[in-house]
Amino acid sequence: MTACSTPKAAQTSAPPAPEAVRALTAESATVPLEVTSIGNVEAISSVEIKSRITSPILRVHFSEGQDVKQGDLLFELDAETINRQIAEIDATILRDAANAKQAEANILRDQATLRNLQSIATRTNQLLKEGVLSKEQAGQAVANSEAAAATVDAVKASLDSARAAETADRARLQQARLQLEYTKIKAPLAGRAGVISAKQGNLARENDNTLVTLLQVSPVYVSFPIPENLLTEVRKYNSSRPLEIAAVTSDNRRTVGTLQFIDNTVDSTTGTIRLKATFNNSDRALWPGQFVNVTARLNMEKERVLVVSQALQTGPRGKYVWVLNPTTATVSMRPVTVLRLYSQPGQPEKAVVGEGLQAGEQVISEGQMRLVPNAKVRLLQPNETSGN
Repeated sequence: MTACSTPKAAQTSAPPAPEAVRALTAESATVPLEVTSIGNVEAISSVEIKSRITSPILRVHFSEGQDVKQGDLLFELDAETINRQIAEIDATILRDAANAKQAEANILRDQATLRNLQSIATRTNQLLKEGVLSKEQAGQAVANSEAAAATVDAVKASLDSARAAETADRARLQQARLQLEYTKIKAPLAGRAGVISAKQGNLARENDNTLVTLLQVSPVYVSFPIPENLLTEVRKYNSSRPLEIAAVTSDNRRTVGTLQFIDNTVDSTTGTIRLKATFNNSDRALWPGQFVNVTARLNMEKERVLVVSQALQTGPRGKYVWVLNPTTATVSMRPVTVLRLYSQPGQPEKAVVGEGLQAGEQVISEGQMRLVPNAKVRLLQPNETSGN
């Protein structure tokens, strides 16, 4: 028999090659504490413009979609009929004034006559007592005096009637002039005009169909919900100063406003509460009815630990990262508590870590798929990929 043996060196397997990975350093930074949501742009004020009189439209002084200022002339209605009424009332008032003046003159004349007749009646009564005049003569003098008094009363009544007519006609004139003002329909607020539903030549009817709707677009509201569990923090940070609210449109236009209103009721069906922010919107970046991405900045937190979000891994017990030991070139699995994700324009998304990691530690951001605890690793060159 011939005995065979395997060299000892051949029986020992070679150690596995180090896994190629890329590592980044966890950093400490001041980061904003923010709440994100989807918001809806609302006009602060919306006004339906209607005519307050019935009259044909002579001119329309604006275009659909045009920005108008408060007090701008929108519609001009036909004022011919009203101007004719004003002229007629003016003439009537002049006649009323003339009648009143004539009545005043008549009163002065008749009062003088009355005084004279009363004096005659007094002398007649005295002569009657002295036996100079008969009872018939004295009675006639008294009757004449009483008739003059009745005439004075009648003229006074006509004066009161003339003055009442003048007062009524002046009230009619004031109403007609108000109607004349209504022929010029002006913008009650600054805003943007919508669709014009009545054109030149159409009949505008009193308090009938809406002629146009004006929306106030500067400033505007943005209404958005937040989870009810964030309400305490929102109220806490908003108590010292109005919170800064950012809105980003679908075309990435960003505008900043301030929190204006917190609703007084939580929606039990969604577990959210509605907030409203005010935006100046002078650049017209926001439109009523538009949906926007909303970010409410609550506070700036100092010395928060940040790692790129691609370093995060998910296991049965939650989030973890692979931490590099630069001395031994090995890795260990480290559970972490992620508070939230944070991103800035032009930079990769990062995770704000509450527990499990310290600033300055290196975490694996690429090549984690083949890693096991205590695995040997080597760092990739800048232009090299891990192959995972």
